[in-house]
Amino acid sequence: MLEVRDISVRYGEREVLSEISFELRGGTIVALLGANGAGKTTLIRAMNGLVEPASGEITLDGRPLKSLSRREIARSIAVVAQENETRFPVTVQEFVLSGRFVHGNAFGWESDEDVELARRALADCDLGEFETRLMNNLSGGERQRVVLARALATGARILLLDEPTANLDLAHQAMMFRLVRARCSDHGASAVVITHDLNLAAAFADEVLMLNDGRIAAKGAPSQVLTANNVRKVFGVDVMLDAHPVTGGVRVTSLF
Repeated sequence: MLEVRDISVRYGEREVLSEISFELRGGTIVALLGANGAGKTTLIRAMNGLVEPASGEITLDGRPLKSLSRREIARSIAVVAQENETRFPVTVQEFVLSGRFVHGNAFGWESDEDVELARRALADCDLGEFETRLMNNLSGGERQRVVLARALATGARILLLDEPTANLDLAHQAMMFRLVRARCSDHGASAVVITHDLNLAAAFADEVLMLNDGRIAAKGAPSQVLTANNVRKVFGVDVMLDAHPVTGGVRVTSLF
């Protein structure tokens, strides 16, 4: 379990996050919502040990995150970031296999298991024919799917996804969330997903954490958090809420 306890993060004199607390339990997807500049990406980076809180603490299975090595963190936590452009020629298969490095295998000497896990992850992400293609020749959406495949291939039990559907069409958006849901449901993994799509959050998340100016504005089940008042306060827009005709979950429609 990953636990965030009253953390605050500062960049110089500016406080970006203030007194953030929540628990990420196995089998759970948490949607992280908020306007641009609310602190969502900073929170993801803190949860991955890339940003050290000015106060408070983040623990992984009861151990302070700051006491763990980068290798130890990478074995448990995988990140799908917004920016995934590669600056040098590397094939899709090589990129995905690089995620297995944290398990002790030298790059270029991957085991049969590593190769099989990489191929399975590529197939799951609809990339079975892409193994030999170069990363820097792919479209933004294709690269995003490869980055997800790499995260899945690591076997990490915590996935941190920063706007993972930004470059994807509707079919691959649904595919990505289905894969994350399956990893959480079938393997006890957990995920934090930054998204601007409130309806995707309502459909796929078990819990929603809504940030406003670096503070928690609301947290809980989607039906509790996605209220007209909360959306107006955080995003500055009026919305209509009703029940989705298929899932029965909350559905959000902007009122222009």
